[in-house]
Amino acid sequence: MTARLFGQLPDGTAVHEVTLAAGELTVSVLTLGAIIRDIRLAGLGHPLVLGFENAPDYLQSPYFGALVGRYGNRIAGGRFAIDGVKYQVTPNEKGKTHLHGGKVGFSHRVWSLVEDTPDSVTLALTSPDGEEGFPGEVRATVTYAIVAPATIRMQATATTTAPTVVNLVQHSYFNLDDSADVLDHRLQIFASAYTPTDADLVPTGEILSVAGSNFDFRAVRPVRRLRGSERIVYDKNFVVDRARAPSPRQHAKLASAKNGVTLTVESTEPGLQFYDGSYIDLAIPGLGGRRYGHNAGVCLEPQVFPDAPNHPNFPSAVLRPGETYRQVSTFSFDRR
Repeated sequence: MTARLFGQLPDGTAVHEVTLAAGELTVSVLTLGAIIRDIRLAGLGHPLVLGFENAPDYLQSPYFGALVGRYGNRIAGGRFAIDGVKYQVTPNEKGKTHLHGGKVGFSHRVWSLVEDTPDSVTLALTSPDGEEGFPGEVRATVTYAIVAPATIRMQATATTTAPTVVNLVQHSYFNLDDSADVLDHRLQIFASAYTPTDADLVPTGEILSVAGSNFDFRAVRPVRRLRGSERIVYDKNFVVDRARAPSPRQHAKLASAKNGVTLTVESTEPGLQFYDGSYIDLAIPGLGGRRYGHNAGVCLEPQVFPDAPNHPNFPSAVLRPGETYRQVSTFSFDRR
């Protein structure tokens, strides 16, 4: 394990980087946002995720590599109720929707470095009662560990002092061959249903079969799909199951059409957000000076369903005192 001062935020707060190495993987993790900044697979000369060279750039990015929370993804109007008590959290997306924890969610906070070994790091964060409008003081931890030969195992936990909602989401953008876009990557999602959304990308509450739809990724196919001459934009939650599992199960496989690199995602979570990166268009240079334009990376995010607090038919995101939120997700790389 190596740790170094990565940089400073505009307010002078220091951000550190921890580098893990084992088997065929080298992984860089920042204390800012518990961000996975870089992933390298032996024998390849390019990163497998999108990232930046400077700490302040992450405050302007679309959550590159971060562990987002307290509630990842969207809550309609930023409103929900627990046990009949109504709460209003920050509507930070167009003033209408709560997204990824609010204006200063977990992705924009500097986490404490708790423990490290040559192949793992544990970070911790305390979110005070009332932060962004959420009830209860939440204490969260995340451990990233490399399991040889080439798996990143993430375990996230949280406890609370009052009933609240928690949905921690790992938000890396993957590009397995360093192409300008990922539209020719081939994708398989192990889900037979999805949650349709309204114009604000908030679930309607329905759970629909993917059969016969443009959301059917049960068989391997390219990320790119056309409806006539128009390319379909993907930013949807897929239903892997209706409840959390005690151990990780298959969520998705992503493969480069160029170099044979494959990513397999498994998780205990019931949902998977697939976002194809269509709205990426950054002037900020990325890793090694790369330019990140439309579809430069794809997100495969294990999660509780978006807006779950407002839909009783969705898996519950409520966490109560005495309980422990626990997510285990794995990201395994192979070269065939």
